[in-house]
Amino acid sequence: MSTIVGIEPVDGTPAVASTIESASLFRRLLRRPAAVVSMVWLAIVVVVAIAAPIIWPHVATQNAGDIFDVLKGPSWQHLLGTDSDGRDVLQRLLVGTRVTMLGVAEAVLVTLAIGVPAGLTAGYFGGRTDRALGWLTDLTLSLPGLAVVFVVLSIFPDSMLAGMVTLGVILSPYTTRVVRSATLPIREELYIAAAQVAGLSRSYIIVRHVLSRIVGVVIVLGAIYAATALVTQTGLAYLGLIVRLPAPSWGGMVGDGIAALTNQSWLIWPPGIAMTLTVVAFGLLGDSVRDVTAERWSVASVQRPSRRLARPVAGAVVAPPVPASATDALLRVENLTVAFGSKGSVRVIDDVSFDISAGEAVGLVGESGCGKTVTAMSLIRLLPGDGEIVGGRIVFDGRDLACLPEKELRRVRGSEIGLISQEPMVSLNPAFRVGWQLALSVRTHDGLSRRAAHARAVELLRSVHLPDPELVARRYPHELSGGMAQRVAIARALAGEPKLLIADEPTTALDVTVQAEILELLRELQRERGMAILLVTHDWGVVADLCDRAVVMYAGQVVERAALTPLFREPLHPYTRALLLSDPHNALGGDELPWIPGGVPKPGFWPQGCHFHPRCRYATEACRQRPIPLEHPADARQTRCIHHDRLHHDQLSVVQ
Repeated sequence: MSTIVGIEPVDGTPAVASTIESASLFRRLLRRPAAVVSMVWLAIVVVVAIAAPIIWPHVATQNAGDIFDVLKGPSWQHLLGTDSDGRDVLQRLLVGTRVTMLGVAEAVLVTLAIGVPAGLTAGYFGGRTDRALGWLTDLTLSLPGLAVVFVVLSIFPDSMLAGMVTLGVILSPYTTRVVRSATLPIREELYIAAAQVAGLSRSYIIVRHVLSRIVGVVIVLGAIYAATALVTQTGLAYLGLIVRLPAPSWGGMVGDGIAALTNQSWLIWPPGIAMTLTVVAFGLLGDSVRDVTAERWSVASVQRPSRRLARPVAGAVVAPPVPASATDALLRVENLTVAFGSKGSVRVIDDVSFDISAGEAVGLVGESGCGKTVTAMSLIRLLPGDGEIVGGRIVFDGRDLACLPEKELRRVRGSEIGLISQEPMVSLNPAFRVGWQLALSVRTHDGLSRRAAHARAVELLRSVHLPDPELVARRYPHELSGGMAQRVAIARALAGEPKLLIADEPTTALDVTVQAEILELLRELQRERGMAILLVTHDWGVVADLCDRAVVMYAGQVVERAALTPLFREPLHPYTRALLLSDPHNALGGDELPWIPGGVPKPGFWPQGCHFHPRCRYATEACRQRPIPLEHPADARQTRCIHHDRLHHDQLSVVQ
């Protein structure tokens, strides 16, 4: 993707950003000769359609011309000859352009006006909405299109509007399907989840973040349907069904030429050539836009795991606010259960509970596949695929987020709970500049003016220690390094002054030096803002560097919770101990690190009883028979192991 230079800084307004993207597309088209030729021809057609009826107003009502000049070939007096009624062919061809192109425009506008919103809605919302729109689409596609057009024209004879609107409706299901297919991968991009976390409305996300990415697809569809509508309109006009004579049209002129074919074969050529050149121009323009948009997004459009809104618990009623005296924790997760599949058939999170106090940093630790990220994303009800919360409560600042209506939840995302994803580059929309995206988040939460929001965006970039924040604000995400993109992601997460920051593997893709800088930045921001942090990671070194407490997860369950010092000194679950022993930070010289045999079982295949028992050397028959509850062996400590006493004894023996 090439860098765009020579553009003035963006002040945070959507109109400016949209104008820049449109200008970029137009400039790329100008580099393609085929696109230039097609646009020039279509521009000529539009000018002729506007000007010709004004210059020759009498042509539309002219029943006959010079009876002595019937069926004449091209001459200086009549450059394209005359028709069977002695009328000038060139004048009728030019004046008929308006009638013909108006019909094309009516059909294209109708099919896009119906198909694009329907496709965006189906692709973005999915589920029942997608199935309902899919059913309507299939029903419409099952109708014989031209037969429906003929029936409508039999009711509204000689009506161009009725025929072309009907044609547009018949073509709209194809638009719906194509737009839906284009929307699905974009809906799964992480920057869509980031926009939801920022509290943006779904309608705004669809228009500004999804539609802007598929505008090339829409233009291509418009070009294809314009060519289709032109051919269909010409055929209907040839049959005399949609244009009331003596008004000229290209199709009507083709009909006149065929009727007089034996006497003057020339008459079919002027409208035929005009129609052919226009259809080819539409096709070339569509191909050029397709190629340009493919180049534009060839680097950025990488599919990512789906992140859809979790459905609220079935039949749930909005819970009343939790009294402040009930808990002193900022966030309290109680018996959280998350499931995927049809009707919640596969559990991925099972009875998870933990809490985070204001200003506290808590690490969520475990191997890949243990459910850490799903747990974190469920806190703001942004779950992958068809995930849903099927049990438990998520009490944040006195409100149960698991039952909170979507409208109220959007006010929490971004302004009270921020998110830093593990892939910052794809959490930023590649279509817009960094400053515009930050300013949008600021305006969403604070309602500032455009100028003030842009100034605040620059201030946020400065607060995360980015050099020359004004320059960074003018850059696109692809122009940033990994460390810079992560700092921008942190700045956007801070735009709403959140009380809780969810950091999902914030240093995974960074080198050691940049990782240390990001951790130091998070510590500094936590101290300055009194912000709580939930850190999702598998790196014990990162946990030790940033966190006060740790929650260890295995196969969808919390297996141990404790403050860092006692947990590091004396883990009370075999899984926690095995993770600590296998930590690369403990490697000495060329010694081989201990490792945990086996792997994390997939959801739906969890073993009966303790989920860890197939990999645990302390496992007994009791571990296999029944689920193991969390026990409290000491103050502020919990473990899901019935053999924690043996583990404690073995560790004492090692020390002695």
